[in-house]
Amino acid sequence: MVLRMTRAKSYASDFLAFVNSSPTPYHVVDNAKKLLLNAGFLELKERESWNGKVEKGKKYFLTRNGSSIIAFAVGNEWKRGNGFAIVGAHTDSPSLRLKPVSKKSSDGYLQVGVELYGGGLWHTWFDRDLSVAGRVYVSENGKLVPRLIKVDKPILRIPTLAIHLDREANTKFEFNKESQLFPIAGLAEEILNKADTNEKTTAIEEAEAKAEEDSFQPFAAMNERHQPKVIALIAEAAGVPISAVRDFELILYDTHPSALGGISDEFIFSQRLDNQMMSYCAIRGLIDSLEAENGLEGDSVIRMISCFDHEEIGSESAQGARSSLLPSIVKRLSGLSGIPSIDAKEEAIVGGRFYEETAIKSFLISADMAHAVHPNYSGKYDTTHKPQINKGPVIKINANQRYSTNSPGILLVEEVAKISKTPLQLFVVRNDSSCGSTIGPALASLLGIRTLDLGNPQLSMHSIRETGGSADVEHACSLFAGFFNHYATIENKIFVD
Repeated sequence: MVLRMTRAKSYASDFLAFVNSSPTPYHVVDNAKKLLLNAGFLELKERESWNGKVEKGKKYFLTRNGSSIIAFAVGNEWKRGNGFAIVGAHTDSPSLRLKPVSKKSSDGYLQVGVELYGGGLWHTWFDRDLSVAGRVYVSENGKLVPRLIKVDKPILRIPTLAIHLDREANTKFEFNKESQLFPIAGLAEEILNKADTNEKTTAIEEAEAKAEEDSFQPFAAMNERHQPKVIALIAEAAGVPISAVRDFELILYDTHPSALGGISDEFIFSQRLDNQMMSYCAIRGLIDSLEAENGLEGDSVIRMISCFDHEEIGSESAQGARSSLLPSIVKRLSGLSGIPSIDAKEEAIVGGRFYEETAIKSFLISADMAHAVHPNYSGKYDTTHKPQINKGPVIKINANQRYSTNSPGILLVEEVAKISKTPLQLFVVRNDSSCGSTIGPALASLLGIRTLDLGNPQLSMHSIRETGGSADVEHACSLFAGFFNHYATIENKIFVD
């Protein structure tokens, strides 16, 4: 038992390192790439031919938009039309994002305009030490290239109104999302009187004046759209001159690091548990499965993880779960011969021919965080379905198909859990409550692949600070590794048309 707890803590610590270095979906994918490369995966590009590049017994990954990632390993006994064992998750979380024109000021304060992304508990963003991270496009040797940045210090804050000025704040905290959710970035007087900032502002103005001389500029100048001091910090984080910054997609994040918590370190106090925990566990589960004694030897399926952006806003984007990303990759691989010399045109034709056969033999675990029972709001839960933290992944069921779980899927995952010795829980929402959804139903409909929804239990979902279980990281990783290792054997034992 002591050994298992040590192992569980190791998994939890590794996850904390992952989430603390992943303030945005772009960072999630970048860190996933590092884990996969370290495990011997090879990178593919969607825009290139895969002829001769994808072989049996090897492992690969690809990305789209830098915010979605698919990784897969081809079994040594793979044959055209065989199935896939897939774990799907998502890389995004509810957040505040800088507006395209973010420069604001009021009553001597410098502020930035933000846009709401997803369905967050926005009141939890007040009085937090915030900063920015994301993707910045910069000019480099005549090209426009992306750079990931993370400003590692608190530069923004959304202050609450003092209780003296709002006596009802403790009973009814309300705010206008458009006019009262602007973070403050500094004081106007300080900016005007600070020499180094003046120098940086001048540098921006000089760069933009030169750009205007060189060519027509469709947009207003950068320092008219954003606070000059913010632009200077972005350039510094990207390691480029201010004049090289062309555009950016920046997300606010809490600078307070995620950590183990609770009397016995039984909790994880963190931001973005939904859904970085499941993304991490999917990636780690795939890697762990390949380190098993036999690895891909004798395996007849393709093991795959797919982590998508934009789940929190409906998945309808070029890199979301409702996009062509996963269907196109499954089609591309379903006719795979494993022979490097096969003709590319023949591969494409054969892939289309075997796709339907592959789809019906495949299975998808849609992995998205689940609700743990809240001790102060126990009445919000069905009396017989109250998932607990550190008691294992929660299989989510909904008769109205907000989740895609059914009996054959439950039995399959149950058999995997027996082998991997992973505890499982069941959850249905109360009949008088609304129910969220996941990528599961969308992918099940799009691909025709049997699907089950599950996730680790957590509290405070969609808050800027969430609570999960430290032992549940290992639980999910073990379950996913077992799923990849044993799917080909177990799938044949459960009859379904």
